[in-house]
Amino acid sequence: MASVMEDPTLERHFKGHRDAVTSADFSPNSKYLATGSADKTLMIWSLAPKARAFRLVGHQDAVTGVQFSPSGALVASSSKDRTVRLWTPSMKGESTVFKAHTAAVRSVAFSYDGHQLVTASDDKSVKVWSVHRQCFVYSLNQHADWVRCARFSPDGRLIASCGDDKSVRLWDTATKHCINCFTECGSSATFVNFNSSGTCIASSGSDSSLKIWDLRTNKLIQHYQVHSSGINSFSFHPSNNYLISCSSDSTIKIMELLEGRLIYTLHGHKGAVITVAFSRAGDLFSSGGADRQVLLWRTNFDRKPYQDVLQQHSQRSTPDPPPHLSDIHPRAPHLHHPQPAAIQISPAVADTQSTDPHVIDLGPAAPHIKLHPGMMTATRRATLTLPQKMCVTKLF
Repeated sequence: MASVMEDPTLERHFKGHRDAVTSADFSPNSKYLATGSADKTLMIWSLAPKARAFRLVGHQDAVTGVQFSPSGALVASSSKDRTVRLWTPSMKGESTVFKAHTAAVRSVAFSYDGHQLVTASDDKSVKVWSVHRQCFVYSLNQHADWVRCARFSPDGRLIASCGDDKSVRLWDTATKHCINCFTECGSSATFVNFNSSGTCIASSGSDSSLKIWDLRTNKLIQHYQVHSSGINSFSFHPSNNYLISCSSDSTIKIMELLEGRLIYTLHGHKGAVITVAFSRAGDLFSSGGADRQVLLWRTNFDRKPYQDVLQQHSQRSTPDPPPHLSDIHPRAPHLHHPQPAAIQISPAVADTQSTDPHVIDLGPAAPHIKLHPGMMTATRRATLTLPQKMCVTKLF
């Protein structure tokens, strides 16, 4: 259907992972995309045309999370092998290993100043680490089951975490106390994050629900039920006006948050979509899934003033019926059910820019190869080694 809005477009696809893509994050300058996979590797993709990709080898089990540091100088990864690694995204492929938890590590994230990491684990704990001292700092231990995700607030004063105990917890980083526990989750909470202003947190669930709480009132203000299967991940647009989510139902959904409605359903993956992420500027977003593909999308609709977007969306021939925020009660929220009129983006969108990139393996398991001009370093040729520095603090 022709649209009066600027619809998202599929820009490129990246193929190189050998198993499901579990996580993704853009570099701060939006020139690179890091992805993690169940194939035990990270990949760094250059968004420049015809550029090489780099596979970072070192983890002994599935990679569950990746994130660039705020400066872009480091990439953190978490893994089911119970460790976290800090990588220098260069031709050397160096990493520092944190012996992180006693069970699988499900997520890793930097604080917004880049000084600390927060990790979530199947050992029911949330741990905070010093990046510069490369050591464990403290642990948060009130979850009663596996912890799926943990994130710092933009000001670093709070940590949000969620897990299989069907709760979302809010922690004070100064006192190390749990200051709130949201228990409206009807199932395992799969992902949690703050919006860019730090005024709200959202969490997704295996029951296909997505909920947003206002931290100024500690009330549930929106509840979306637009997917037909569990939600695996989501991402706030930096403007806080939009949110994208992905699900095991093979779709990506885009909600606009001020009026609280579904505006796009994107198709492109075969099988579960496991990760989505906006770039720092919001002009791009990526998705990855069980089909081992990484898709790069251009947002487009964020180019226009927000009120123009709302006005033009209302002019569609078959717009989505707009739910009303006043219908959403903190304890019994109105559910935003998917409608047949949801805007569909065809999976057959032409992808004219992609060619499968040449992949260079970096790490201890990589063969001795000659390198060509690369990603973030000057042109050189070298044989690769991977020095590993162990964390200076022994936890167990």
